[in-house]
Amino acid sequence: MSAVSDQSTASTGTSGASGTGASYAAAGVDIEAGDRAVELMKEWVKKTQRPEVLGGLGGFAGLFDASALKRYERPLLASATDGVGTKVDVARQLGVFDTIGHDLVAMVMDDIVVCGAEPLFMTDYICVGKVHPERVAAIVKGIAEGCVLAGCALVGGETAEHPGLLGEDDFDVAGAGTGVVEADRLLGPDRIRTGDTVIAMAASGLHSNGYSLVRHVLLKQAGLSLEAHVDDLGRTLGEELLEPTKIYSLDCLALTRTTDVHAFSHITGGGLAANLARVIPDGLHATVDRSTWTPAPVFDLVGRTGSVERLELEKTLNMGVGMMAIVPEESTDVALATLADRGVEAWVAGEITERGEHPTGAELVGDYAR
Repeated sequence: MSAVSDQSTASTGTSGASGTGASYAAAGVDIEAGDRAVELMKEWVKKTQRPEVLGGLGGFAGLFDASALKRYERPLLASATDGVGTKVDVARQLGVFDTIGHDLVAMVMDDIVVCGAEPLFMTDYICVGKVHPERVAAIVKGIAEGCVLAGCALVGGETAEHPGLLGEDDFDVAGAGTGVVEADRLLGPDRIRTGDTVIAMAASGLHSNGYSLVRHVLLKQAGLSLEAHVDDLGRTLGEELLEPTKIYSLDCLALTRTTDVHAFSHITGGGLAANLARVIPDGLHATVDRSTWTPAPVFDLVGRTGSVERLELEKTLNMGVGMMAIVPEESTDVALATLADRGVEAWVAGEITERGEHPTGAELVGDYAR
């Protein structure tokens, strides 16, 4: 987001510089393009600022006033880092760069909120084969918009130009975030009890996991065009695949203020059962009933087109559930009402029981509703 990496020592930023000696520009690195990208992204970064953020773009580090944490008795910092995976190739092919940032923020900040932490700030890393200022600025615009939705600040980052390693149109994005939670409000397995309710929150689509499978099946095997309209989807394939990942951070925090939430599970790589099992303590078991929801058509499209078995789909894709909350049974109605008030589609999907003979911490049962 800030300076283009390794360019502060370059003597020129344009490939048309005079002289016959080697130069950074001749090697493919354009400093002036990097500077232009920074100028274009400034207005979007400014929109993410929280009162604790000090300084602006151009520094070597982002600054966050930690005195804001004095209101906590025992603040625990939560951190996470992630990327968007091969979804970036769909964005590259379509030339759409202002949505991929939402995916990045969701992957990072929704991991952080799982333990009950409030997202505070985030940094990004954008690696490109060639700096196209407007393209880089569009990526940062998406990241900034995502940060606003997550309630966090974008305090710094890096745009790295890697000619010779990446093609001119190739790029990748990654990010890291930090949040804070009061120690006695930390959520997780220790809070879960027999009889708790498992609440599912609807996904906006595929989110940002399983795209290697999706691209292999739909684009390579079936030869579908990203620009082709797909009747089952009601839009083009590209529009479906680029649907931004829903960001649940503020919705989850709202839930912690109105109900006694015991745990959250962010449904990402590995699928629903595997991610839910990560927060289920030894001795207990989560049963999720598939009949409580109908996965969006894109999941059936992938499965049917590639003859992908259901269990393979379920361990790769989110199947329509992006986040799960585990709450006491008596808090179920309040939890659903809170999410409904925030416009989040949610439903009771399962329950917590004694593990008994169950070999794993979570499993899906039944058939999906049609």
